[in-house]
Amino acid sequence: MKLNKTLILAAIMAAVLTACGKKEEASAPGAAATATTHTGKTLSAIKARDQVVCGVNTGLAGFAATDSSGKWAGLDVDVCRALAAATLGDAEKVKYVPLNAQQRFTALQSGEVDVLARNTTFTLTRDASLGLTSTVTNYYDGQGFLVTVKSNIKSAQQLKGQTVCVQSGTTTEKNLTDYSKANNLDITPVVFEKLEAAESAYFTGRCIAYTTDVSGLASTRNKIASDPKEHVILADLISKEPLGPMVRRGDDDWFAIVKWVMYGLLEAEEYGITQANVEQMKASDDPAVQRLLGGGNEDTGKLLGLDKEWLARAIKATGNYGEIFERNVGPNSALGLPRGLNNQWNKGGLMYAYPIR
Repeated sequence: MKLNKTLILAAIMAAVLTACGKKEEASAPGAAATATTHTGKTLSAIKARDQVVCGVNTGLAGFAATDSSGKWAGLDVDVCRALAAATLGDAEKVKYVPLNAQQRFTALQSGEVDVLARNTTFTLTRDASLGLTSTVTNYYDGQGFLVTVKSNIKSAQQLKGQTVCVQSGTTTEKNLTDYSKANNLDITPVVFEKLEAAESAYFTGRCIAYTTDVSGLASTRNKIASDPKEHVILADLISKEPLGPMVRRGDDDWFAIVKWVMYGLLEAEEYGITQANVEQMKASDDPAVQRLLGGGNEDTGKLLGLDKEWLARAIKATGNYGEIFERNVGPNSALGLPRGLNNQWNKGGLMYAYPIR
């Protein structure tokens, strides 16, 4: 049977117009959006074992360290606790796996840990070649030098021809080499695999200086020095060190959860939601606060495969980002670090959360 070409073309055009009309209707302002709930393999494994497995430092005060009773505490530890509260409803459902610099990436790649929250610097190489993904910076840092007051060293330029203790397998080691070469300082790195060995070597006088991120120097000075006042952190910063959690590639759902828990803690501070007032703030009429806390008809949790109070639980467990900072590393903590670059964007810092909406 011979088909009429005009009828065929008309049928094709009708089908195209119908499809386009449906697409426009779905994307038009005010059209009902259908939220898709995702549950990635990492989240499924976490729920099955009822525990988040978190890779942390072997012992860096202010970020991840155990107290005399064996309880973990620190800024990175609070990231793990917030994730457990958001996903499992209980901030204590975390298994902490202490990892040194050499072990950390392998542990994440192999699936030994769900997330690496171990004062790790985001770099192109780490983000693009290890099968891992950087999430959100939770501490902006820079590499510096710790020296004794009696050395009378006031500047990193005075380290010319000197020995400097450094941990291997870190950006710190590479930064030291680059800085020495660029400034013709002929610094001799004294390299140690373990953090504790590098720290010990400095305090026993094997090196004239010890180098790592400034936050780490403050931690080391506070933790080990018999008299912290006898040691000074030089004002010179020789690198940029954006630190934060990393996850494996290939599980976008888990990546989204880690990212948005971090942003949620930042936004909570911006909107004045604290560990103490989170329950009261649920009654707020502010649409932004309702989105954060799952008030009214707002339910961002279903987009992440979580319930509507995912972020409220995280905030209640750890406080907002400002509270986490102050408690662990801030001016009134043992480390006594200034807020500086880690302040909110509207207070002169770099902490700028993507909006939860």
